[in-house]
Amino acid sequence: MKKYELMTIYPLEDEKSKKGAEDVKSTLTKFGAEIESEKVFGDRDLTYEIKKNRKGHFVLITMKLDPAKLVEIDKEFKINQNILKYQFVKLNEKN
Repeated sequence: MKKYELMTIYPLEDEKSKKGAEDVKSTLTKFGAEIESEKVFGDRDLTYEIKKNRKGHFVLITMKLDPAKLVEIDKEFKINQNILKYQFVKLNEKN
């Protein structure tokens, strides 16, 4: 298991944002991720328009995950309409 950070951006609408966050957490736990922390950064302006949105709701999740599961998680996130963008970052052992 390696340590990762996942930054997600959801639409500002409450129902889409909540549904997207629930979907992300359930997908991660389904594939065996151990969620260590979740930090909400709130609503922020986007640098460029994403799916006709100029603002998004940002959430950062820190977790431990088997690297082999990233491809499967990526496939599920791509088809989820409640996630505007997401990015996985592998953390060094020192962090």
